Amino acid sequence: MASTLPDPHSGPRPTPADGGAFAPRAAGRAGVEAHGIDHIPDSERRGRPRELFSVWAATSVTYLSLVVGGALVLMGLSLWQALAVIVAGNLFWLLTGLLAIPGPVAGAPSEVVTRALYGVRGNRVNNAVTGWLISVCYFALNLAAAATAAFSLVDRAGLPVTTGVKAAVVVLIAAVTLAIGVYGHGAIVRLYLPITLALSAVFAVVGVAVLRHTDFGYAPGRPLTGTDLWATVSAGTALVASGPLSYTTSADFSRYLPRSTPAKAVAGWTALGGFVPSVLVCGIGACAATAVDMNDPESSLQTLLPGWFRPVFLLALVLGTIALNALTSYSAGLALQAVGLRIRRTLSVLVDGAVAVSLTLYALLVSDFLDTVGDVLRLTVLLLGPATAVYATDILLRRNRYDGPALADESPGGPFWYTGGVNRPGALALMAGVTASALCVDSVYTGPVAAALGGIDLALPAGLAAASATYALSAKRRQSNTAYWTAS
Repeated sequence: MASTLPDPHSGPRPTPADGGAFAPRAAGRAGVEAHGIDHIPDSERRGRPRELFSVWAATSVTYLSLVVGGALVLMGLSLWQALAVIVAGNLFWLLTGLLAIPGPVAGAPSEVVTRALYGVRGNRVNNAVTGWLISVCYFALNLAAAATAAFSLVDRAGLPVTTGVKAAVVVLIAAVTLAIGVYGHGAIVRLYLPITLALSAVFAVVGVAVLRHTDFGYAPGRPLTGTDLWATVSAGTALVASGPLSYTTSADFSRYLPRSTPAKAVAGWTALGGFVPSVLVCGIGACAATAVDMNDPESSLQTLLPGWFRPVFLLALVLGTIALNALTSYSAGLALQAVGLRIRRTLSVLVDGAVAVSLTLYALLVSDFLDTVGDVLRLTVLLLGPATAVYATDILLRRNRYDGPALADESPGGPFWYTGGVNRPGALALMAGVTASALCVDSVYTGPVAAALGGIDLALPAGLAAASATYALSAKRRQSNTAYWTAS
């Protein structure tokens, strides 16, 4: 039984196809996308891989990227150390690109492709945690970031920024975001090129203004050395890497490309679209931290900008975060379906939004926003690093051979039911990676390995290595079972 329902259609009733009551409307056409986690037939594939660049670029030109870049200097790094960490952390966009390549081959989103890793039932748990829960948390954090910029716009308009006004602003931004998520893939592809161009123009002006005030020789009064330096570098790298690692769902946005689309093009345009703008915007944040107090980045950055441009800058912060969160809400909606709920994609997106708005109001009205951002981003690496490693290892070992219709089969006799609905090697590899990360983390708590190393946080490399090695070793025990790697 399919775990998704096709959305309703206007006009003539289409013919039955692909496990739904009616053939869903293609995402590239006008209107609400009707596909959920069901397989995309070849007849509905279109587009070019270069379209992925603007999709991912728009998500990286955001307020949160400025916050992360500035946070590195606040952590005690010199400017050039911070810039080196920004480049190193953003290299993880290469993994995001790799995870996008099953989309055209399988015609399925990441939330379904990962059934090959964990089994039908095991994948439901994976989607509930690393898919839905973390996506909703990121949605809330980004929504809070957009709201802080919007509050300044409200204040500049002469309106009182009361609790009620704040709540109304959060709901309004969420409504615009969810509208894009509900309309789906086609709307995202059409809208994100102009959004990327607009945001690039605004941040080019911001970048010039910031560079005019940047202290390129900046170093903290008490430079970090030895263990303290490496502990900060490791924590900073994990903080930056949490961005690209949060997109274990990158195949969601490549699955409408033709089956023949080259894998290198899919991976390259995805990685490039995330890497370039993220490095530049994080870099602007780090440079700004040498001139102003980035504990309050939204207000401090405005002091470097011409008065007439400040509202434009604030609007750009809101627009960039809307673009980012639309992708997040879209994937979270698919994850909710992949958990096993028979719910339309459009409704699942709205459910995600409601939960995220509640978390956002808590983060803004109760908790400390910057502390919340840092803690959540670093802790998600405990799960996202190992999940990314298992997924990437499976793609390489399987040589990107995924059968979309087979992946859609959730029956006990299906090829991805494995044992009781769980692929034990995948589940064990993920557990091994999370355990290794937890032992090495130094965030809201300090693991025993981090404590022994004087606070050096090796959670990210340890989790990646343990998960990948465990999964690869299990592959050796199945080398003779060629069907395991080719049936999908």
